[in-house]
This record gives sequence, C-alpha cells and structure tokens, in this order.
Amino acid sequence: MKTVFRYALKYKWIIIIGLVLMLVELGVELIQPLFIRGVIDEGIQQNSLEKAYLYLFLMLGASAVSFIAGIFNTYFSSYATNAFGNDLRNAIFRRIQGFSLGTLAKFNSSTLITRLTQDVLMSENLVFMGMRILLRAPLMVIGSLIMSFVVNVKLGFYLTMLTPLLFVFLLITARYGTKIFSRIQRRLDGINRFIQENLSAMTLIKVNNRMEYESNRFSKIAGDLRDDMIFGLRLMESILPVLLLIMNGSLLIVLFVARDLLESSSIQVGELVAIINYALRMQGGFSMFSWLIIAATRAKASADRIEEVLQAPITQYEYDEFEKTKTGSSVEFKDVSFKYPNDTLKVLKNISFKIEKNENLVIMGATGSGKSTLVNLIPRMYDATEGQILVDDKDIREWNIAELREKVGYVPQSAILFTGSIYENMLWGDREAHEESIYDSTIKAQIHESILEFDDQYDTQVGQRGVQLSGGQKQRLSIARALVKRPAILILDDSTSALDVSTETSLWDAIKDIEVTRIVISQKISTAQAADRILLLDEGEISAIGTHEKLLRESELYNKIVESQSRGGSFDD
Repeated sequence: MKTVFRYALKYKWIIIIGLVLMLVELGVELIQPLFIRGVIDEGIQQNSLEKAYLYLFLMLGASAVSFIAGIFNTYFSSYATNAFGNDLRNAIFRRIQGFSLGTLAKFNSSTLITRLTQDVLMSENLVFMGMRILLRAPLMVIGSLIMSFVVNVKLGFYLTMLTPLLFVFLLITARYGTKIFSRIQRRLDGINRFIQENLSAMTLIKVNNRMEYESNRFSKIAGDLRDDMIFGLRLMESILPVLLLIMNGSLLIVLFVARDLLESSSIQVGELVAIINYALRMQGGFSMFSWLIIAATRAKASADRIEEVLQAPITQYEYDEFEKTKTGSSVEFKDVSFKYPNDTLKVLKNISFKIEKNENLVIMGATGSGKSTLVNLIPRMYDATEGQILVDDKDIREWNIAELREKVGYVPQSAILFTGSIYENMLWGDREAHEESIYDSTIKAQIHESILEFDDQYDTQVGQRGVQLSGGQKQRLSIARALVKRPAILILDDSTSALDVSTETSLWDAIKDIEVTRIVISQKISTAQAADRILLLDEGEISAIGTHEKLLRESELYNKIVESQSRGGSFDD
C-alpha cells in the first residue's frame, strides 16, 4: 500500500490542513457534552439563567466553528482525493506503457482496466474517508472514552469495560474482510475479461447461435460475484448489531451504577447526561466502523493489486535526440535461441543468418514455427534467451531502445487502427509528417484512391479498431502508417494476407525502390518469388535459406509448399 499512497504525499500540506479542520470538528463534538453538563449543573440546578445562556451561547459558537471547518475540510478532501486519483491513474498507465511483452503477458487487459478504474476509485475513497471520517470515527471513540473519565472516573470505567471486546472483534473482521474483497476484485476482472471477449466475438457468436450459451456463462460468472458480494456484505453488516449490543450493554451498566450514585449524591445529573452523550457518540463512532471496514478492506485489496502493476519491471526509455537513418539497416542473428518467460520449451533454436542493407527477405513456415517471435526480437519486444542480434553490426542491447525502435516500421498480423480519422492514424508513423509524405505513403500502400472515395476522405473516422473498414483496407492503411515513419527496417508480419494478387504486386512494385530492409512474413509463394532470399522455418529452426530457385532445388519442405499452393491447398496441408 505504501507504493500507492505515496502519490498522496505530493498533497501532504492540503491533507494536513484537511486533517486539522477535521480535528476542529472532532474537538467541538467532544466539548459539547461538557457544555450540556454546565447548562444542567451550573444553570438549571443552580437556577442561574445567566450560566445556562452562557453555555448555550458557547455551544452555538462552537457549532458554527465546526460547521465552517466541515465545509473547508470537504473542499480540501475533495481536491486532494481527485488530484491523488489523477496522479495514480497516470502513473499506472505510464507504467503499463513501459511493460515489455513478457511483463504484459502476466496481466491480461481486463485486469489492467479494472485496476485503472475500479481499484483506483477504491483508493481514492480511502484518501477521502481518511480526511473526513476514517480517522474521525476511532478518534471520536477514543476521545469520548477519555472525556468520560474527565467527567467521572467511576462511570467512565464502567462505560469502557467492554470496549476491548469490540476492538478484537473489529480486528478479526477486518482481516477476514480483506481476503473476501480481494477475491471480489478478481471476480470483477473475470467479468471484464468475459465481456471483452464476448463483444469482440459477437459476429461469431451470432453466426453459431451461441447467444443463449454465452448468456448462461455470464450468469454463472456474475452469480459467483453476487455470492461473494452477499457473503462479504453480510459479514460487514454483522458488525453493527454486535457493536450496538456491546455498547448498549455498557450503557445499561452505566445507568444501573448511576442510579445508586445519584441517590447518594456522589454524582450530579449533568455528569450523567454528559456520560450518556459520550456513550452515544462512541456508539455513533462504532456504528460507522462497519461501513469504514468495508471501504478500507476493499481499498487495501485494490491498493495491493495496483502495487503489483507499479512494481512490475519496465523497459527504460531515453528519448534523446538522434539522427534518422536514411537507408536500410543490416540485421544479423548469431546463434539465437528463445523461450518465453516461465516456459521451458524453446520457440527458436540456434538461429543464425544475416540480412544485408535494403535486402528483401521473406520468412515462411508452418503455423507455430516461430516466425512472429523471430521478428519481435529485432525491436526488443522480447530479449533473446541465448545468442546475439545485431543491427548495423551493433548488439541491440547496446542501442538506445527508443532509437532502435525508431528504425523499425512494424505491421502486425492483425491490422490495428485507432479511434480517430485516417489522417490521425497516419500520424502515428511520424507525428511531424507533412501531407505530401502521408499521401506518398498511402499511394505506395495502394490505399490512396480508396480513401478519396470516402465522403470525408482523409478526415473519415475509422471507428474503434477500424470496424467499418474491410480487412484489406485496414492492412493497407497499416502498411501506409509504417511507411510514413520512413523506417530503416520494415517488418510485415503476414500483413498482406487480405490483399488480392494484383494489389499486392502493385504494392511490392511501389516500394521496391525505397531504401529499406524488408522482412516479410508471408504464406504466399508469389510473394516469396519476388524476394531476394527466403528463410524457411520449421519448428523453430532454420530449415533452409536462399532464393526461390535454390530452395526448389534443395528443400523438400519448400517443394511441398509450392506443390500444395499450386493445387489450391493450404500452407499447413
């Protein structure tokens, strides 16, 4: 929790002022029973209206001070809470941006969304309550106990004799409640994950008439959350009846003892009334505990989950000024092996080859052969488990990682577009790109003419993930965005699969004269034929490397691929 709430230290003076104002409110509440005692014992009992009016006037003045302090406390509490929540939310998001793919794999997107929203909200609530009532409730109880001894030691003793039982009960309940509400937050993660998956696969669900099945699955997941929430809230709600039982028992003991003391004139009526007032204030303080424990235990569970994100390792970026490469870069793999974190199976084994500057290399292989993993090692999405990768004859671990990635234009298998206009999406390649550069890139990517056919042309809103565009349009826009970046290394990870042969041929013709090293993952023999060399992967190892003609002569696997495609079969047949 320390990692999370240190973000509130920035506003420590605001918090301190708020807490001082809260203590002013608390002080007024603790002093008022003494004024009531004065009204009764020194005013009414002594038939002195002046004394009675004096104490009433003091009560009124103290209440006004408490009212003003409460207003300003609320203002400062709200400001500090929202500022803390904003800083925490930004810190989490920035941390996520620094995650490597290996670290990101430990957190699915649904849990990160929950932690950025629900968990931050729980932490905000704890800060707000801390400045308003979280400290006030126990201080009210402790202050009332102390003041009861100030009024009358004997009655104060009888009032507090059962209090230790309450503290033990509250401690046990709070510890158990933390475990329950931590489980509830994990249930929320599960619901968010299910909803995300369901919405992204809605077309498939409808086509296969799985709506009822999915609804039943959701009911089961939501039902588990409901059961845990009911159990947790019942546990917390049990606090209030126990508190009232013990406090009322203490009050009955006080009244029983006070009867004899009044008869023997050992105490005055005003003292008894003051003690009863303090008992009621203690009861009010304890009655808040059930709600406070719910909020505090949920906040602790949320803070622990946020802390996991804030303490996860990140990649350090240094955004220094560096000069862009005007030509392609060489890439060399030296005896590279790789396995994913927490996995014992090597995905790549002893990979060694070199791509020369401005060379066009096509990587082919069956599904699961390690093609995407191999290209992800170049911009250090992952680090090789063994061996070396060199860009321009320099180990990529020695590169400024921001500069290394600035060299790479990457188009993934699944074309990803962001909410906004087509023009705004193109600027992802280069935030300072001119219109001419963007138009040139879209022309080369064979998408410019299609954009001009839209009503709003480059101002067309693509929607979330480019939902209203065809697969081929999204792929060509993604390629154009990578070209806008003017990379030294262009990686196309099976990103022309939705293009017809004619469009793809036009694309390769348009970019063949660009000085860029091309690494293309493809399943198409037509694409491989136009490459300078072909790298054939088989179960994470290099099966063959060379030109189309060479592999036809020397590679049995490559001949099978050519044969399967010539007769209309699939790559993995």
